[in-house]
Amino acid sequence: MADLLVRREGAALWLTLDRPDSLNALTGEMVADLAEALRGSTADADVRVVVITGTGAAFCAGADLGGDDPAGKYDGGSVDGANALVRAVTDLAVPVVCGLNGVAAGVGMPLALACDLVVAARSASLTLAFTRIGLMPDGGATALVAAAVGRARTMRLALLSERIDADEAHAAGLVSHVVDDADYEQALADVVARVAAGPPLAYAATKKAVNATTLGDLEGAFARERSGQSVLLRTADATEGMAAFAARRRPTFTGE
Repeated sequence: MADLLVRREGAALWLTLDRPDSLNALTGEMVADLAEALRGSTADADVRVVVITGTGAAFCAGADLGGDDPAGKYDGGSVDGANALVRAVTDLAVPVVCGLNGVAAGVGMPLALACDLVVAARSASLTLAFTRIGLMPDGGATALVAAAVGRARTMRLALLSERIDADEAHAAGLVSHVVDDADYEQALADVVARVAAGPPLAYAATKKAVNATTLGDLEGAFARERSGQSVLLRTADATEGMAAFAARRRPTFTGE
């Protein structure tokens, strides 16, 4: 699969985003491939845990908006793809561990938070970033973030697009583990090994119950985000926001 490394290590299936020069920004093909790999993992009864991580300095910088026409790359299909990817993570019966090796921005943040355990390097960070380009969070972010940190912090992260570092994310309940960078790879391997050796039926039942309690309105969030984003993508503010992003300048929003 292009830009996605897939490997088996014992009972663990490792899925590694592999566009380090673009901070692992997601193309439509990558989103589809990752969702397919997640769904396909159910065909192998020996897979007890799935790991999602990134190559290089970032986990995932969000949707790929590079090039001369960023607005042409982000559309309703992009939102649908992000929703399907997050749904594939939450629906998977086996635990999914996120190896948060660096920044998770835009849709990279809900992708990380959809995972059942998040092992973060201390230098890692998270930011929704959508409002910086005149859009709203998608990929189920409005449900995933709120389930972890509540309304006030969700509004702060969503409206102000603030970056939150790994220690603050851990204290807020967004990530399950945070370790020094020097210990990150071993800590991630230890968590993966522990999950791989655990009781798969109990894990599946536990994951289903916890997600039903905390993410019961995830489908509603997908629908609301899809509807809102479809409108916002046609606004002058979104066009300006993405043009400013491409030009590396501050956007000027007019409310149009």
